[in-house]
Amino acid sequence: MRVFLNPGHDQHYDSGAVNPSTGLRECDVAAEVGGLVQGYLEQAGCEVAVVQSDNLNGESPWLPCVVQSANAWPADIFVSLHCNAANGQARGTETLAFAFGGESEKLARCIQDQIVDAVGTVDRGVKERPDLCVLRRTDMPAVLVEMAFIDNDEDARLLTEQTDEIARAIARGVTDYEQEAFQ
Repeated sequence: MRVFLNPGHDQHYDSGAVNPSTGLRECDVAAEVGGLVQGYLEQAGCEVAVVQSDNLNGESPWLPCVVQSANAWPADIFVSLHCNAANGQARGTETLAFAFGGESEKLARCIQDQIVDAVGTVDRGVKERPDLCVLRRTDMPAVLVEMAFIDNDEDARLLTEQTDEIARAIARGVTDYEQEAFQ
C-alpha cells in the first residue's frame, strides 16, 4: 500500500499551534511523529511519501503543494498529522474524515481506536470535516489526525513523552485499515 504522510504545518513558515507554557510547536511534533510513522510503515511493507508543507492548494511558489503531490504520486491513502488547540482546557484525540460512510471514515476509525487504546487519551471520536482542503481535494481516502491538544499541558506531555507510542498507534491504524480494505 502507498501511504502519503503530511506532517502538519511547516517548520520555517508556519509552526501551527504552540504550547504557551513550553513553546512546544505543532510543526515539530508532527514532523517527529511523521518520521516515526514512516519508519514503522516501511517496516510493515508500505511505500511511504512524506511532505511537510502548509501549501495545500498550490498557492505558494516556494513550498510543495500537498494535495497535488499526493494525487500525482498516487497514494492509496493520505494521512495528515496535527495537534489540536483550543482554550488550554480541552483534551483528547480526534480524527477527521471528509464524510461518514466511506473509506475515509473506516481509515479514521482504525487510527482513532489505536491511538486511544495506546496512550489512553480522551476519545473525541471521528468527525466529518468536508470543508478541509486536504480531505476534500485528495483523490484517495484521506484523514487528518488531531493527535492531542498541544495547548493543554497534560496532552502536551503525551505528545512529548509518548511520541513513539502515538506513532506506532497511527501505523497500526493504517495497517488495520489495509487488512480490512485490501483483503
